[in-house]
Amino acid sequence: MAFASPNFGDRRDGARPSLIVIHYTAMPTCAEARARLCDPAAEVSAHWLIAEDGTAEQLVDEEMRAWHAGAGGWGGVTDVNSHSIGIELANPGDAPFPEPQMAALERLLEAIMARWAIPPHRVIGHSDMAPERKIDPGPRFDWQRLARRGLSVWPVAGDDDPAVEFMTSAHAFGYPDAPVSALLASFRLRFRPWASGAEDAQDRALARTLAQQFPAAEAI
Repeated sequence: MAFASPNFGDRRDGARPSLIVIHYTAMPTCAEARARLCDPAAEVSAHWLIAEDGTAEQLVDEEMRAWHAGAGGWGGVTDVNSHSIGIELANPGDAPFPEPQMAALERLLEAIMARWAIPPHRVIGHSDMAPERKIDPGPRFDWQRLARRGLSVWPVAGDDDPAVEFMTSAHAFGYPDAPVSALLASFRLRFRPWASGAEDAQDRALARTLAQQFPAAEAI
């Protein structure tokens, strides 16, 4: 196969994909994003790029290690690139995600999850695994839509237990080590993008629900 991007390598230590990481390109056009992802000097890439019109283009073979995640972690995994498939959505970062693009993402996620036996709770955002560095796919991304189709997860809050700290639950769900302010901001970006202010009972209840239902320690 002739890869569109030269920016890839072997997955380390025999790793196989067990995560899918969703990004936005933060560039004005899909063509500019593609050029950067395929530029050897940029040293970045992703396995897939989805345009606004729903065109999905494979840039790196899924067997290989694309360079999309950078520093961070999820559920104890620190070399996220070796353990993940990266999907870039063409979006400048402050625009809605068009219906054709979201529909194409759903089809692609379903196929990747089936190929690699990746469960819904292992579909995450770049901001989830790098809470101090990244905010994509951002507050306008519809995580609930994916969850309704079994392509990600969404918590239904139970009762708050003040004895269980937010940070404890966030780590148990998969979030990496980071200051609590960064973890809270990342968590809210995905699950409560309208929330502001100090940690509250709903943050703790939602995080606790996720940790109970989808503990990272039981991940594949």
